[in-house]
Amino acid sequence: MSCAPLPASTLLQLMWLASPALPVGGFSYSEGLEAAVDGGSVAGEVQAGDWLLDQLRLGLARADLPVLADALQAWARSDLARVSALNDWALATRETAELRRQAEQTGRSLVEWLRNRGADPRLDALAALRPAPAWPVAFALAAAQAGAGPREALLAFAFGWAENMAQAAIKAVPLGQNGGQRVLERLAAAIPQAVEIALALPEDERQSSSPMLAVLSARHETQYSRLFRS
Repeated sequence: MSCAPLPASTLLQLMWLASPALPVGGFSYSEGLEAAVDGGSVAGEVQAGDWLLDQLRLGLARADLPVLADALQAWARSDLARVSALNDWALATRETAELRRQAEQTGRSLVEWLRNRGADPRLDALAALRPAPAWPVAFALAAAQAGAGPREALLAFAFGWAENMAQAAIKAVPLGQNGGQRVLERLAAAIPQAVEIALALPEDERQSSSPMLAVLSARHETQYSRLFRS
């Protein structure tokens, strides 16, 4: 059975949210990739692509993407208790100080961007989350405002992550622009399956434990020379 196409306004809003130009600072993070390059775990286009595919499948598909889907529905029914619980989980499961600061900083920045776009009483609830709104929970409200469904919201979120990470690989490995686009192509091909896994994942099977990513993120905090904040 075919699905009705998204309204143009919703599609454009999702493209906007996925854009690296969104002023939330996503381009300033490498999520452990820079440390992997510095430590010799990633050296070249193929290894960079393999690394990021693992991060998509083992990280996003089991943590941020299912949280985003849950939070989107919670925002739609104004279930603030559920939103708060999801925010707590998203922040508590960040395994390093760097990764937690990233989730908090991008979440706060998205709140400020949303405030400039019009009034919504749910924004006050988002801003009031403590210690900060987490990135996937904030993104969920933006997607809800756009009228997006869970699948479309998750695709946009994942592609925005993939584009930022491909750009990080271009700078950190380093790769040429064509190499970066090939990495992005591999990620884009894997995103639909990751989204389906996230949508079907039972809540009690969500988890964000990625030991090697955590080790590299922790090392990055004291790396002598670096381009990225994490």
